[in-house]
Amino acid sequence: MTRDDPLPLYKQVKERLLRALDDGTIPPRAKLASERELVELYGVSRITIRQAMTELVLEGHLRSHPGKGFYPTGRPKGVYELELLRSFTATAVAHGRRPGSRLLTAAQVGAPEEVARALQLSAGEQVISLRRLRLIDDQPVAIAHDWMPAAIVPDILELDWTVPNSSLYAELAGRYGLLPQRGHTILSARLADAEESQLLELPPPAAVLGVEQMAFDANERPLNLTLSTHHPTRYPLRLDQDARTSRSGR
Repeated sequence: MTRDDPLPLYKQVKERLLRALDDGTIPPRAKLASERELVELYGVSRITIRQAMTELVLEGHLRSHPGKGFYPTGRPKGVYELELLRSFTATAVAHGRRPGSRLLTAAQVGAPEEVARALQLSAGEQVISLRRLRLIDDQPVAIAHDWMPAAIVPDILELDWTVPNSSLYAELAGRYGLLPQRGHTILSARLADAEESQLLELPPPAAVLGVEQMAFDANERPLNLTLSTHHPTRYPLRLDQDARTSRSGR
């Protein structure tokens, strides 16, 4: 660890541990070294180690067993969590990858019937249409088409959406105070059309994963409809479930 590095010390520790998890230095089912041992190994404080471990737990790389220590989750490398309330940019960064995007279209238009229905608007009411090719480490992995009611995001088209790592959710929260609180996701599989095949660098015929996501605020107001087309191997998705938070219909 070095203080000359622009990364905070706890981020440096986190990156070292991530590399050890990825390259097998820390075996999949092995218990991690103790907090005291990590302090000695990296020459940092206990607080620094705790910060790094907390982030690794929150991002799903480690699990904590109180009184026993920390263990790898065994999450497959290169698999991304399907989370409605976390942006593509934040997900990529959490995996230590470099997010990017290429603007395809950005316009204010009359809402198509299906979009209007999803956003609880009248057909033809003004909406923002933002379509981008999403990249990870410069490779195209998804085509994201976001729709938002124009009335709740004034001037959003004046932002520079050509910035490679721009985050729509960050802008919604920081600029407009719009915070998604709940939503739903629909998954489907289909064949890519000619444009999708070209953008995602897929030789036709190619199967793609369709992801439809709706986000609502705390007052059940629709904020954002996202229709995404995902590369089948470059951006595999994982959905975690927990019996403690799932509802049974039996």
